[in-house]
Amino acid sequence: MKRPVISLLTDFGTVDHYAGVMKGVILGICPDAQLVDISHDVTPFAMVEAAWTLGQAWRYFPAGTVHLIVVDPGVGSDRRPIVAEAGGHRFVAPDNGVLSMIFEAEPVHEVREITVAAYFGGQVSRTFHGRDIFAPVAAHLASGVAAGNVGERLDDYVRLDFFRPIITRPGEWSGRIVKIDRFGNAVTNFDAETGRFELQVGNRSISRLASSYAEVPEGELFLIGGSSGKLEISINQGSAAKELGVRPGESLTLWAL
Repeated sequence: MKRPVISLLTDFGTVDHYAGVMKGVILGICPDAQLVDISHDVTPFAMVEAAWTLGQAWRYFPAGTVHLIVVDPGVGSDRRPIVAEAGGHRFVAPDNGVLSMIFEAEPVHEVREITVAAYFGGQVSRTFHGRDIFAPVAAHLASGVAAGNVGERLDDYVRLDFFRPIITRPGEWSGRIVKIDRFGNAVTNFDAETGRFELQVGNRSISRLASSYAEVPEGELFLIGGSSGKLEISINQGSAAKELGVRPGESLTLWAL
């Protein structure tokens, strides 16, 4: 890659200086880097949402991309900074489960704890590892430093299983909402399949399955197979999340009819 690509995914938002500072650190080390924002609007501290968002995006970047993920409620604690190599990409992130969908998608992968201080950004603060550890390490990797130089291999890294529904009884599954998108669609961890079924969230049940938003009257709840291949709870030109009062992590029940 003539100009290395670094993607950024954080819960920093764009009001404060945090995301911009990380970009400045990266460009100071790797001035040829192409920086691409996946999002800086992950719900604060929402690791599952961040993991889901990364899982939907990373494959669409060129091989060799370095992905920088900073959703890090454990910053300053004993949680470890890691770099993972999987699917021809590299991922720099806290060891808190945010790379779980990468590990699931790419069973052959390698994870290392970031320990070599030569690749840090000088004095490391207790509250901004995005600036002091993750961004400089991502920049060094993009500049040609091998992942093996930043630390030793890990086998006990954190993996979450939020993307798998659980069979609770024959014909019944327990799942959850993994993301609320900007339009208020509630993305579930149930595969989008045809057939007759009913989904319950709170005290509401939804059984209508549509193939497009336009085929359902405005204001009516329905289910649709989203671009991620998962079922989404939607309202045509409205917010299903607001209508139902749900947030990421909400429990759901699906049963076959």
